[in-house]
Amino acid sequence: MIWRIEHFREIESTNSWLVNEALNGAPEGTVAYADFQSAGRGRLDRRWVSPPGASLLCSILLRAPVEVDQLHLVVAAVALSARAALVRLSGVRPSLKWPNDLLVGDAKLAGLLGEVVVTGDGLALVVGIGINLTDAGPSEVRATSVLNASGVTVTPRALLDILLEELEDRRLLLDSPEGRELLRQEYERALATLGQPVRIERVDGVLFGVARGIDVSGQLLVDVDGVVTTFNAGDVVHVRHPEVDSNV
Repeated sequence: MIWRIEHFREIESTNSWLVNEALNGAPEGTVAYADFQSAGRGRLDRRWVSPPGASLLCSILLRAPVEVDQLHLVVAAVALSARAALVRLSGVRPSLKWPNDLLVGDAKLAGLLGEVVVTGDGLALVVGIGINLTDAGPSEVRATSVLNASGVTVTPRALLDILLEELEDRRLLLDSPEGRELLRQEYERALATLGQPVRIERVDGVLFGVARGIDVSGQLLVDVDGVVTTFNAGDVVHVRHPEVDSNV
């Protein structure tokens, strides 16, 4: 994989910039990273704000030959690569919260955002990631940073370089069913979500269950009253045990 890295001192959003580049034919391996984002976005259009230089803020363009329903495995490959890079540089080994967060204990360390781009060359996926390195954000948010968790100062560019190094092998796994199964297994082992209560929000009502695993496409398997069913990220909300206990 050849990585083409574009660095910005300030940008509205690395994801938005890279989506536009993908539409204009940018090759797989194009990476945007910024010192500061003035309009950074997380999942469900939540804002992601970080002081300049305090976080790794980047987006990666990948064109893996997977089906539409397997695109979450591409996001998982980036999350797992970030996790491995953090272990190497700081000793911090975050767990993953399905579908797109890295946690230290119950505190959020990083978030990911995947955006599908339909191009003339087929589907592409822009995966954005923001990792708190020296600042955990507003005090009212349950979050942490690499510095808080380990006492180690990691620079954004150093982490980006190791993340991309880790992503090389995981990107290759996406090219075959056997490789995707290995990636699914690694993803499942890293998930803190498994065994935890979740709430399923559907148009016909709300269900409560327990997360049990990940299917071949990276979607969540939930046990609802003894029946294990697959749900996507739009349906599932993590809940605390008291809420489940009072509603089951």
